[in-house]
Amino acid sequence: MIKIEKYSPQCKQVWDAAVKNSRNGTFLHLRGYMDYHSDRFADFSLVARDGERIVAVLPACREGHKLYSHKGLTYGSWLVPLRHFDVTTMMEVWETAMQFLQDEGIEEIIYKPVPHIYHRYPCEEDLYALFKAGGVLTESNISTTIDLDEPLPFDRGNKRNVNLALKSGVEVAESCDWQGYWDMLDSLLMEKYGRHPVHSLDEITLLHSRFPENIKLYTAKLGDELLAGVVMYYCGNEVAHCQYIASTERGRELKALTLLFYYLIKESSQAGFRYFDFGISTENGGLYLNEGLVRQKCRMGGRGIVYQVLSVKL
Repeated sequence: MIKIEKYSPQCKQVWDAAVKNSRNGTFLHLRGYMDYHSDRFADFSLVARDGERIVAVLPACREGHKLYSHKGLTYGSWLVPLRHFDVTTMMEVWETAMQFLQDEGIEEIIYKPVPHIYHRYPCEEDLYALFKAGGVLTESNISTTIDLDEPLPFDRGNKRNVNLALKSGVEVAESCDWQGYWDMLDSLLMEKYGRHPVHSLDEITLLHSRFPENIKLYTAKLGDELLAGVVMYYCGNEVAHCQYIASTERGRELKALTLLFYYLIKESSQAGFRYFDFGISTENGGLYLNEGLVRQKCRMGGRGIVYQVLSVKL
């Protein structure tokens, strides 16, 4: 018999163990990452047990009568083990959880499944169980991803751009200058979109200090001049994911970002990652597609995968 309970801080150690041993969890689901913004979200994460054994955990937060999985994360579905868990168990977990949530006054679940590229082993039983429960697709965001086992090459234009950057003396490397890059990133975002980065400098440096092997900054420079940068999220041995991509006007002239991507793709492949994910090129829940941006990513060898959001009424 499956039983559902709310996560409590006393369960941190067993929660983290369940995430690390799951088929579809990443370091984003560890409490050291999730809890950095606990002041902004009312945590309502769930733990599913069969007797004393944890069989699944769901990173989640609550807003009024809605449960989000998790609003502060890019993705966060039921995280489940490799063994002794199949679709019949998943259906029981969903059914029991929905009754539990109804009793707690929840009227709707907003569910963001972990995209398949992050799975260490096939893990989409939750999508079938959600379909059976009446779940519907509400968002579909397109990302651009390179299969590093068989990467497609840069097109001619990007190959020329790499050579131009190299001939101009642009150099790329991992960086510890979070302050300098965040100042540049914040200025560019405010100028173009009128907003700040989602993470503050204090937050991103805190997360980097907690997960130094998972969160890294890479920059392209000409001498001491900062031209471009990318924050990389490294998830297990599966995905090297780009966050916070930015380039100055001088960096665009010298094609610094193209050289930086060329370096990162090559390095990720050599490190044994399966996918290199540029990130989504959509806004407004996928209704707006930035066609120019997605073409740029495709010309570097990427092809589409989706980050979905589903909803089920209780």
